[in-house]
Amino acid sequence: MAEAHAKNHDFHILAPSPWPLLGAMSGFVMTTGAVFWMKSIQFGTLSPGPYVFGAGLLGVLYTMFAWWSDVVKEANSGDHTRVVQLHHRYGMIMFIASEVMFFVAWFWAYFEAALYTADPIQASRVEFTGGTWPPKGIEAFDPWHLPLLNTLILLTSGTTITWAHHALLHGDRKGLKLGLLLTVILGLLFTACQAYEYHHAAFGFSGSIYSSTFFMATGFHGAHVIIGTIFLIVCLLRANAGQFTTQQHLGFEFAAWYWHFVDVVWLFLFAAIYVWGAGAGHGAH
Repeated sequence: MAEAHAKNHDFHILAPSPWPLLGAMSGFVMTTGAVFWMKSIQFGTLSPGPYVFGAGLLGVLYTMFAWWSDVVKEANSGDHTRVVQLHHRYGMIMFIASEVMFFVAWFWAYFEAALYTADPIQASRVEFTGGTWPPKGIEAFDPWHLPLLNTLILLTSGTTITWAHHALLHGDRKGLKLGLLLTVILGLLFTACQAYEYHHAAFGFSGSIYSSTFFMATGFHGAHVIIGTIFLIVCLLRANAGQFTTQQHLGFEFAAWYWHFVDVVWLFLFAAIYVWGAGAGHGAH
């Protein structure tokens, strides 16, 4: 009987799981709550938006934790064969490609507003920007101070995660843990510097088209840095538990891919928004 049910293929047949359904339901609740919250929808004197959003968010976070815990267990039990790993890599590549398109949207909005500040066909642009970029009254960040420091921090973190990856491939577990730890520290430092930058910004989110596109692009990237840092912390915990081997470390590999993606996006943000978008004055300085 055991031989009849023996696995004779390289694919992973998943057991029934509640997480897709729970995740979809939680996402729907969270989105509904966000709409109620942003639209200030009330039922009598009750404003349910924040509470509905919070309940949905908790459901999404729990689904993420439980689902990924199951994936880790599957990896540790040997279910992730070479064929399964290949398909996971395809999935991660498509996920990063979808993330690239998110940032394309922010860059598109930024450049569309920046390059056509005095478009005669849309005269309202002059009213919003004063015909210049950055718009009149906007004091842009000097790219060669804190933004440059943040760039160096993130580029250094790219080297430490690469070091950790090579250490893992060569069986150097001490180098793996140290490289991961340094990358996590640099990721936290980047987030702290960006929070400091936001706190001292001379403009608010709703001040102009410049400020809204600036905060959307850099803030969306900052959220990715936070997510990537959490990803790396999980990898560090797994590395300390001895779960990664030279042949089986797909979770760490995906974390490294994601982190390098975050690095590359920041280089484009720094060049386009901080350097080019700061105007001629800061460029000359």
